[in-house]
Amino acid sequence: MKKKLVSVLVCAAMTAAVLAGCGNKAAETTDAPAAEETTEDAAAEETTDDAAAEETTDAAASGELIKVGIINNDPNESGYRTANDADMKAMFTEENGYEASFAYSLKNDEQITAAQKFIQDGVDYLLLSAADTAGWDTVLMDAQAAGTRVILFDRTIDADESLYEASIVSDMDAEGQTAVDWLAGQGLDEYNIIHIQGVMGSAAQQGRTGALNAMVEANDNWNLVTQQTAEWNAEKAQQIVQSVIDSGEEFNVIYAENDDMAKGAVAALDKANISHGVDGDVIIMGFDTNTWALEELLAGNWNYDGQCNPYQASYIDEVIKTIESGGTIEEKVIIMEEKGFDAETITQEDIDKYGI
Repeated sequence: MKKKLVSVLVCAAMTAAVLAGCGNKAAETTDAPAAEETTEDAAAEETTDDAAAEETTDAAASGELIKVGIINNDPNESGYRTANDADMKAMFTEENGYEASFAYSLKNDEQITAAQKFIQDGVDYLLLSAADTAGWDTVLMDAQAAGTRVILFDRTIDADESLYEASIVSDMDAEGQTAVDWLAGQGLDEYNIIHIQGVMGSAAQQGRTGALNAMVEANDNWNLVTQQTAEWNAEKAQQIVQSVIDSGEEFNVIYAENDDMAKGAVAALDKANISHGVDGDVIIMGFDTNTWALEELLAGNWNYDGQCNPYQASYIDEVIKTIESGGTIEEKVIIMEEKGFDAETITQEDIDKYGI
């Protein structure tokens, strides 16, 4: 699988779109003659000052909208998901040449049902953030047979690359490895870790869990006090930590796979008057870089937060424009550029720039 940073790939995609200009789309996507394109392109230029209009499809220029079916996780799942959903809704509008329908679920089977309906409804593009990495082959083959192009966003799936056009995602394995490397760098004599997992089977859970499991297996002084899923939920995370506190078992690290669960974990510590963060008894780690979470780092209440970039809509839009203009997507996997933040080095400027 080829991977490049998003900045390189988007430039490549935009270059392809510019070279293709407003030329004819592939025969299977439009029957509009070239003469109509010229007339409608002129009309489009009269009704908008947006230079991007010159890169719109023949269908958009003639007043037709590109139909997209967007399948996402529940926007109430986390601050990250709320930002991701808002980003998608802001991009895929009629003003931008799209007719968008949305479906939400944290369950793979419900997402699959929604995908099948979108395909039956004849959407041009199926945009998918899968709840689980497995079980998508049949849906993707049905989409391909129906002429529906599939673009993955946010999360990867276990499927052959020939079944989708592009994958605009975070490298969840890298997110986990960056976090675990940071934790190893703290030089503790013993690592007694409460590990709070996200929804099991999701790409985020697998990536953030995998690196930690590998480190625990390789080092005798790394120990999982407990490893449980809170399904991204703060209250469930609080219950998990409270249970460990009640058991009397010692711990000095909480590795929570998103910010909301880290917040719930800290609530349990505060209730028990257990110190945490910089110079505290317990190291607090989260993921997603919500603004409020980064502020906890700056205040010294947390120790680490791993970035997960929710703003993928503009990159998906570029991929669609490239395809619609007859261009080729040279690299299918577009990796969002991300990093981790440490309470010892984070600044207000970081919060303003990276907080979601």
